[in-house]
Amino acid sequence: MKITLRLIVSLIFVAALVATIFSYYQVQNEEERLTTELTLRASTLAESMEGTISEPLLSNSPERLKKFIERFIKRDPFVGIAIFDSQCVFVEKSPNVDFSKQAFTKYIMESTTRKEGISYFETIDGIKTHIYTFPLRRDQQIIGSLILTHNASYIESRLKEIWRNNFVRLLILSFLIILTTILVVRWSLTGPIAQIADWLKGLRMGKIKQPLNLPRGDVLGPLANEVTILVKNLALARASAEVEARLRAESESLWTAERLKEHVRQEVGNKNLYVISNREPYMHQRRGGTIECIIPAGGLVTAIDPIMRSCGGTWIAHGSGDADLETSDRNGKIPVPPEEPNYTLKRVWLTKEEEEGYYYGFSNEGIWPLCHHTHTRPIFRLEDWIHYQKVNEKFAEALLDEIENEEEPLILIQDYHFALLPFLIKSKRPDARVAIFWHIPWPNPEAFGICPWKREILLGLLAADLVSFQIQYHCNNFLDTIDRFLESKINWEQFSIERQEHITLIKPFPISVAFPAVLTTVEQPGVNKETLLKKIMKDHNISVEYLGVGVDRIDYTKGIIERFRGLERFFEKYPEFIEKFSFIELGAPSRTHIKRYHDLLAEVEETANKINWRFQTKKWKPIIYLEAHHNHDTINRHYKAADLCMVTSLHDGMNLVAKEYVAARDDEDGALILSQFTGAARELHDAFIVNPYDVEEVADSIHSSLTMPPDERKLRMQRMQGILREHNVYRWAANLVATLSRIRLKKNT
Repeated sequence: MKITLRLIVSLIFVAALVATIFSYYQVQNEEERLTTELTLRASTLAESMEGTISEPLLSNSPERLKKFIERFIKRDPFVGIAIFDSQCVFVEKSPNVDFSKQAFTKYIMESTTRKEGISYFETIDGIKTHIYTFPLRRDQQIIGSLILTHNASYIESRLKEIWRNNFVRLLILSFLIILTTILVVRWSLTGPIAQIADWLKGLRMGKIKQPLNLPRGDVLGPLANEVTILVKNLALARASAEVEARLRAESESLWTAERLKEHVRQEVGNKNLYVISNREPYMHQRRGGTIECIIPAGGLVTAIDPIMRSCGGTWIAHGSGDADLETSDRNGKIPVPPEEPNYTLKRVWLTKEEEEGYYYGFSNEGIWPLCHHTHTRPIFRLEDWIHYQKVNEKFAEALLDEIENEEEPLILIQDYHFALLPFLIKSKRPDARVAIFWHIPWPNPEAFGICPWKREILLGLLAADLVSFQIQYHCNNFLDTIDRFLESKINWEQFSIERQEHITLIKPFPISVAFPAVLTTVEQPGVNKETLLKKIMKDHNISVEYLGVGVDRIDYTKGIIERFRGLERFFEKYPEFIEKFSFIELGAPSRTHIKRYHDLLAEVEETANKINWRFQTKKWKPIIYLEAHHNHDTINRHYKAADLCMVTSLHDGMNLVAKEYVAARDDEDGALILSQFTGAARELHDAFIVNPYDVEEVADSIHSSLTMPPDERKLRMQRMQGILREHNVYRWAANLVATLSRIRLKKNT
């Protein structure tokens, strides 16, 4: 109330001050205008009378002057007239002019001397009077003077009226200010503050979990956003604490963000983590006239970002967003995440030629199909290989600048884009602890042997202290490849390689996701699977009982065409699900510069349209294909609403979509159909494991998922979530960091 009162008093004071200043200037202008008008009128009258008065004045005919004055007074009784001769002697006047004070003599003399009319004001008998003195001339000689008087009291009345009216307006304005201030303060300040307070109280007491919804653009919007983030963090901490307490009671241990942070501190002290990847975790893109921060699709970002949030450090990546340059500082750095910065993103800029050769060329037309058994021939070009080497050198320089003043830095290199980077780093900084995680499969020696620069790639990788893969099978393939193409000492028991007195450990580290899932929003009460399903059906104008979902980059390794063919066979075999089940494919376009990917986009859309044309009705279609870059909230909503999720990769190192779906199902419902050719299939045994090339098996698995008893669905989901709980991304990072740090310590001893 005190704030409101102070605000009201301040506003009224300012309004009164402004009103007074403007009224003063208005009064001054009005007085000047009325005076000018009065003087002009008097001047006009005097000039019009000059000829009529001059003749009787010269002929000394007072009677004629008196008659003229009487006629004029009848016509305009508000004007007084007085006539003097050239010696300032009174000749004649109208009855409404008082000369008792003889106040006109000096003005007559001044007018005669200046030979022009003059005006002035006098107060006569308490009345403000305008007096105009005009010299009468004949043949350029002054023959007398004419005095005209006007009652000017109306000017003061007009000025007082202005002050009075403005005062009334000020009163009305003050009332409106008070009313508006009270309403605005209540709606925009006290109301939202009370709403925030009630919301926080409810959260503190555990009664509500919904996000705080203030009007868009509200003055307290930024505060509400920060409070929401704070509450989200508190909710995460509370959830982690509750789970840890429960697991301690059960003699178990859960890896959390906080535990990972403490673990890294114990292993490597207060050193920063340095992550290098091609894909950046946060990309700035122009959308119309605004710049939007988006999270690129892909499992690498999903897995690594929670680790960097926990441990801090620097993530070095290619700045590929069209607004990345202007949102970064002169060193290409920007703190992330935008809503709550925990680490630094350093962007490396590539030319179009470098990106074309290094990324689209050698990495994704060469190494990617080389490592995936999906019947796509790899293409190797010398110019692509040259760009690949140059870009690896550019990233090495960016990293070396960052670690210049740090002893024994800890470096985690991500994926096949940087096979040469370990050698480039260790040749300049042998004290650096370097690990490279190869996210995609590693082929057998026969397949890898077709690469023209296989020896250079292997030498680059072996410079690392730790080379890790998703599964043991890929480790075995790598060791076989080294054995085939490089002279080295392989320890098959310890899974290590010694070459030129340098030891490289080869280990599997199955990557995972954050579990419990990292919250992006605080869930609203009553927003369950049924509510989300209704909203999704409304968005797509369909009505179904069951929903399936697939989330993929549009890539030939993901088996999207095979998935659609399995869906087509499902509707052929089980027509009772027509108009009851729809499948939504959330597809993110990827690498469209490459012809194989460009053709795949058209093939996926064509296949979906063909199946829809065959089965769809007026209010239903079997496949809803949404080609776009979907944010995490959109994907999460579909995960929670779907009765099943299909992951039908033809060859995949892990595939984190499967784990994301399981982590998102806090209702412990839903079924997972998972390709046997994914790394995730080796962990999530309670999924329906299928051969994506076998359309009959895929169709039957869809039917089994939809008709499975609820108790079995729940039990399967609980067991899969138990796997993720025990082997989440924080445990993955902890094992990776611990292994790397201990390799160096063992070597030094």
